[in-house]
Parts: sequence; C-alpha cells; structure tokens
Amino acid sequence: MRRACFCLLLAFLVARAFGVAQERPSFQAEAKLVNITASVRSTSGQIIGDLNQDDFEILDDGVPQTIRFFARETELPLSLGLIIDASGSQDRFIKQHDRDVAKFLEAALRPNDDVFALCFGNHLRLVSDGDTSVQSIIDHLRIFDKDPKRFPEIGPHEDRDLGTALYDAVYYSVKEKLAKPGQRRRAILLFSDGEENSSANDLLDTIEAAQNADTLIYSIRYTQMEHGRLNARNRYGIHVMHHLASQTGGGDFDALHTNLAEVFNQIGTELRSLYEIGYIPSNSYLDGTFHKVTIRCKRPDTVIRSRSGYYAH
Repeated sequence: MRRACFCLLLAFLVARAFGVAQERPSFQAEAKLVNITASVRSTSGQIIGDLNQDDFEILDDGVPQTIRFFARETELPLSLGLIIDASGSQDRFIKQHDRDVAKFLEAALRPNDDVFALCFGNHLRLVSDGDTSVQSIIDHLRIFDKDPKRFPEIGPHEDRDLGTALYDAVYYSVKEKLAKPGQRRRAILLFSDGEENSSANDLLDTIEAAQNADTLIYSIRYTQMEHGRLNARNRYGIHVMHHLASQTGGGDFDALHTNLAEVFNQIGTELRSLYEIGYIPSNSYLDGTFHKVTIRCKRPDTVIRSRSGYYAH
C-alpha cells in the first residue's frame, strides 16, 4: 500500500511539473537583421557624409550591439509619398500646397525615383501614382481640387461623413505603397496641420507602420490660427506632426515661417546622404515588444536623426 501511494504521488508530481512546463510562454528566437537609416549633421547643420562603420555605436534597449551591415549609397533611388491634407482646415492653403509640392519635386526628384501623391480629408484618394513628371503631378492635384471623386481610394472602405483621416492616410500609404521589398529609400512628405478626427488607426499604429517599413516622415505644417493665437486643436496638430517626424527619423517644419525652398533642398540632399546600419539584436525574442534604438557617433559635435526603435515581430 505504501509503495502504491508513493507511485501515485510520484506520477502526480511528474504530471504537474509537465503541465507547468507546458504553460510556460515560449518565444520564437530567430536571427533577424534590424536595419536603421540615419542622417548625420554637424551641430551647425551641415550634412556629414564621410563617416565609416567604426564611427558608429548602436544600442538596443541600452545594450551595445555588433554592427553587421553598413552602407552609404548616394545614388539609391527614392520611393516618395506626397500626402496632402485636403480637409476643411486646409482650404486656405490649397494653392500653397500645390506650389510647395512643385518646389519639393523640382529640388529632390530624379528620373529613377518612384512617386505617388495621396490627398485626404475623410477619404484617401490616390491622385498620382508612378508619375515622375512634376507638371503632371501638379495637374492631377488641380483636377482633384475640382473633382476628388474622380480618383480611386486606398485602404478599406470606411463610412466617414465628415472629418480628417490623417493617421489612416499615412498608415495605408505605408502599407500599400511603401512597404515593398527593394533597394530604395522610403520617405513621406506630409503637408498638413496635423489635426485628426476620423481614422480607424491611431498615432501609435501609424508610427509603428512607418518604423517597420523604415520610412522617414517629413512634416510640412500649415497651421491656421485664430486671431494670431494657437488653440488646443492647433497645439495637438503641432504635437502630432512633430511626433511623426521625430519617431521615424525625418524632420518637422513650419511651412508658414520657414524658407521652404531651402528646406526642400536640405531634404533632397539628406535623402541622398543617409547611412544604413544593420545588426542582429542580442535579445532576438519576437515577442511584440518595442525596442528603443540609440545610435551614437564617435565624431564630436554631430547630431544624428533616426527612427526611435522597432517592434519585435
């Protein structure tokens, strides 16, 4: 009897231990190269293009990493998304949008680049796709101003009577137009005031999509103030535009108080002078958590812009 009880107890403990082992979460660990695109400037604002791999350090959640890939390709073609706010809050800036889009394209576009233009209010309409003619793109924007329903929508159909779907405009531009394999630099020029009220996706969804596709967002902000003062909605839009740019490694510019011709030349030069740094994270669990990435330059008096991190999927 004593021996039988002992055997039953032993069987129970083994079964319980096996059950606990089965309940433990398991994480898939795969060697996944993380690519980070970075621009480097001097503290006076000049682009620095003569750095090599040994000039950089990279940390993943504070842990130093071994750089496995390094490149600087000045002739790499661009995939550019021009995302233009056509909602009611931007009515007074429509012609300025068109002029500024033309200025940017004239400053930055090259024959091998790929460009699309998306206009959004409460719907996301693909106004131009794959056209490298500046005049043709501007002509399509002017046609949109008169007859927006002439152009196809992207993203899933959403019932929106009114509103501004800024997050969805960026999110689906990345997912459907920019998140494609191929050796191209990916960037978005976002012409808006940053005000949002009708997207299915939120700000975090939008930033994550851009980060995962290694897409830089350059925010060109047009804020219409009442009586020369910022209201709460203005301040919210300013925050959104800054956050989209800073979290993806792009730049944030006030269109109404900045020399945009100079800004667009800087963006065009920067997009041709980016460094690509790749590493395999020492913590390679694909557990969906956010990893903060820090890039440091050993050369003094430098400023680095890059996306803030990635989600481990």
